[in-house]
Parts: sequence; structure tokens; C-alpha cells
Amino acid sequence: MRHFLALDLKDNPALIAEYEAYHRSIWLEVREHLNAHGITGMEIYRLGTRMVMLMETDDARYNADAMALATQNNPKIREWEDLMWKFQAPTPWTPEGEKWVAMTRIFAL
Repeated sequence: MRHFLALDLKDNPALIAEYEAYHRSIWLEVREHLNAHGITGMEIYRLGTRMVMLMETDDARYNADAMALATQNNPKIREWEDLMWKFQAPTPWTPEGEKWVAMTRIFAL
């Protein structure tokens, strides 16, 4: 299944450049965590400070709640998430306490 999510970056060119540098070479533990939880592909696109993530999942293995719990319980993944929050900001539509927010499809062909 495909999931489209949005997130903002802080409006700071140096921080944006650093964020992109981290994503050119994500930590092995992060890659393994994503794969272990059924994420089979992921792409992130940026326009200004707005980011859109396309996440492909194997729905026989992917469970967002289980993955969130595993993230909280894994010190290395928690370290990555805390580090990324240095660069990230919720969109105006993101629920309190969350990062990425699901986008609504309005058209498909």
C-alpha cells in the first residue's frame, strides 16, 4: 500500500542542508527498523520547507501502531527521531504530539 505523509522543516537553510545530508546516508539501524516493520520503499520530496513522504508498505507486516511502539522502545531509533526533530516542524494541520500527517487523496487517474 502507498501512504503519503507531510511534514515541515524549520525555515533555516543550514538546518535544511544538514537534514538532507543525514538522509543521503541514513543510519543502518534506521533502514533495518523500517524494513523490519514492513516498509518496502520510502521517498521524501521537499518544496521549500514542506516535505512529502511516499511510503510503500507490505500490509501483511506493516502496523503503524506497532511500529510507533517499537520506535519508542528502541534507543537507537529514538536517538534518530530526536535528532531529526532538531530540523523538523509539524505542519499547521498536524495533530498535537505527532510529526508526519497523512495526506488526503483528492484525485487519482
